[in-house]
Amino acid sequence: MKTKITELFDIEHPIIQGGMHYVGFAELAAAVSNAGGLGIITGLTQGTPEKLANEIAKCKDMTDKPFGVNLTFLPSLTPPDYPGLIKVIIEGGVKIVETAGRSPAEYMPALKDAGIKVIHKCTSVRHSLKAQSVGCDAISVDGFECGGHPGEDDIPNFILLPRAADELEIPFVASGGMADARSLVAAMALGAEGMNMGTRFIATKDAPVHENVKKAIVNASELDTRLIMRSLTNTERVLTNPAVDRLMEKEKALGEKLTFSDIVDEVAGVYPTIMMDGDMDAGAWSCGMVAGLVYDIPSVKELIDRIMSEAEEIIQSKLKKAV
Repeated sequence: MKTKITELFDIEHPIIQGGMHYVGFAELAAAVSNAGGLGIITGLTQGTPEKLANEIAKCKDMTDKPFGVNLTFLPSLTPPDYPGLIKVIIEGGVKIVETAGRSPAEYMPALKDAGIKVIHKCTSVRHSLKAQSVGCDAISVDGFECGGHPGEDDIPNFILLPRAADELEIPFVASGGMADARSLVAAMALGAEGMNMGTRFIATKDAPVHENVKKAIVNASELDTRLIMRSLTNTERVLTNPAVDRLMEKEKALGEKLTFSDIVDEVAGVYPTIMMDGDMDAGAWSCGMVAGLVYDIPSVKELIDRIMSEAEEIIQSKLKKAV
């Protein structure tokens, strides 16, 4: 299947694996790229330029296909070494970067001078237009259904995607709520050139996370996520668990008086314990509503092959018969 996204990134299938904290390691990125999609290493999980350089080298040993690196730009008193991270991305020969969080404008000259294509994750049309204006090559349009940070507008993809199609001149993929062939075909019907999957890729054999995490996603329904930190204007969609219940009780009790320090035990530094050790109640961790559409734990290749064959069947059988 050829789309503007497959041509832009020189990939076989219009499927991107989003950057995910303590999930986007070389093993998963290489598996996605080898299966014809675009795998993504999560830069901030590595932490330092030296560790990211090692992970890029590891991924290059595992695939000869294109893969990217995710850089999330966060406001912080002690920000990560973004110039150093970008330097090793360039030196490592990576030609695709997925950015998220704050505008990547400050770092665009360095990325573009190195011939790197940039896809920026946005939760609104206005932010997508801003990303387009600063030179991004593509957008990952993130609907309210998504795991992690859905923004503060609460616009689901059935509205957000066609609005993006109406406004954007550069190609975009749908992110949030993407799980299968139906997701891909629907996203493309709404104007997207492909899809970005996060939660769905965690529940695969190739994802280097604890089996408990994968089983938790398979066992969850579409009703099992919660929105936390809304009063802090830092909304995050997470899978419900006892730690999330405690956090939400604090939010309810403290109301507008809530500060990050009140919930630090439930949200800070919990990902290694959850993703690596499998302690599912250690804290809040990002998960999309799409967990309700995840029924098995296939290999990445099995998942992508299934999506593409079923997408072709939907297009050829159902849609053509309907007209």
